[in-house]
Amino acid sequence: MTVKVLGLSGSPHRHGNTETLLDAFLVGAEEAGGETEKVILKDLSYTPCRGCNACHKTGECVVEDDAILLFDRILSVDCLAVSSPIYSMGITAELKGLIDRAQYLWARKFILKNLFFSNAHIVNHKGVFISTAGLSWDNVFDAAFPAVTAFFNTLGFEYYDNIIANDMDRYKGIRGHPTALGSAREKGGKVVGVIRISKRK
Repeated sequence: MTVKVLGLSGSPHRHGNTETLLDAFLVGAEEAGGETEKVILKDLSYTPCRGCNACHKTGECVVEDDAILLFDRILSVDCLAVSSPIYSMGITAELKGLIDRAQYLWARKFILKNLFFSNAHIVNHKGVFISTAGLSWDNVFDAAFPAVTAFFNTLGFEYYDNIIANDMDRYKGIRGHPTALGSAREKGGKVVGVIRISKRK
């Protein structure tokens, strides 16, 4: 049984702390038999939401760009791993811009009511948030969670887990952290197993 895992890298910095943590998660998922793919948001061409609300009437976004194609891919996978470093106490512009562009799907779900995800569907689709931060503060990720929660909810994914590592400044990067990469790899394998068992029921 194929379990498709899509990782979104929301960092503007290639191969940095957060993308490396995402990579570890994807390695674990692949080792568990998952079919993995990674998308680098900064390499795509899409604009922020215009706030025109045209989608509230049509269910379609008036902007035709890479975001729409990406949402089609997102809706076809079993696990969505969304990653972003913490910039100015929140997620990056790349990720926030994509989350806002999901407004047309939100409109279908909550206004037009022609997009519906059953409880069985949601349980079989897991969302994971992956993030790093330079600061040691325990609450440094708190501002990111509501936007990620809304994103998963709109797209029909159960918010399954966080893979987060703060204090990067002290550790001099993710590779200096004693447990983060191993934990991410382990969780990648675990979520594939959980989805596989859930889909068999």
